[in-house]
Amino acid sequence: MSGHVAVRRFPTLTVSAPRMHVRPLDAGDAKGVTEVFADKQTQRWLPFPREYGQIEGLAWCTEMAQERRDSGSGDHYGVVRREDDRLVGCLWTKRTDWVGRVTEVSYAMAPHARGFGMAAEAVDALAIALILEHGFQRIELRVAPGNVASRRVAEKAGFTYEGLLRNAGHVHSGRVDLEVWSFVAADLR
Repeated sequence: MSGHVAVRRFPTLTVSAPRMHVRPLDAGDAKGVTEVFADKQTQRWLPFPREYGQIEGLAWCTEMAQERRDSGSGDHYGVVRREDDRLVGCLWTKRTDWVGRVTEVSYAMAPHARGFGMAAEAVDALAIALILEHGFQRIELRVAPGNVASRRVAEKAGFTYEGLLRNAGHVHSGRVDLEVWSFVAADLR
């Protein structure tokens, strides 16, 4: 045996929920994605240092998503409202461990879509699909302390709070602790 694990391509998936579809992003989503990431509230909690600059929607929807899928580390998704086919948010998976069957999900919602439970619905639908359809055993969500809206999303999506990772992440203002939340296969029983 060579001692290495073959890289797996992240599964392409589309998930339907009562009010939305979660699907892979494409070039046509670029304008909406740019708007979601340019919002001041989103900027406050983005898990990227400020020096990374603005996220460019076309790159996020195309080459960055393709690179993440091909490397096996995750994917980028659009949250599309059923009633008008409007992009209302973005989800992305990252830090995928294929041996442990674990991945992390992050999200950002457009300002007009906040406060209606759509983020929780999308995160829940994606987590269930990853477990039931693709054999993941654990989906993680990390929240910067103080991000009350994201904490509510985790709770409403059925995730369990596990603890605090000290000095484990970035937001635009600098280094932060991160709350760890999880949804595991046993939660579906």
